[in-house]
Amino acid sequence: MTGETMMKTNVGTIDRTIRVVVGLILLALVVVGPKTLWGLIGLVPLLTGLVGFCPLYRLIGLNTCPLDKP
Repeated sequence: MTGETMMKTNVGTIDRTIRVVVGLILLALVVVGPKTLWGLIGLVPLLTGLVGFCPLYRLIGLNTCPLDKP
């Protein structure tokens, strides 16, 4: 399996937008609000939203990106 097929975009535009927004909100918890390190979990949706690839989606065979569907 090449790197290109391994990291094929599987997150659609709306899904990516939601992930980035949720990730930023969770990261804000580190700075404001309860100031807990649990907000660092926001890095996961933020990064998957920015990159457009979700490893969990790949494992379960889900794809929300309309451009990659046959």
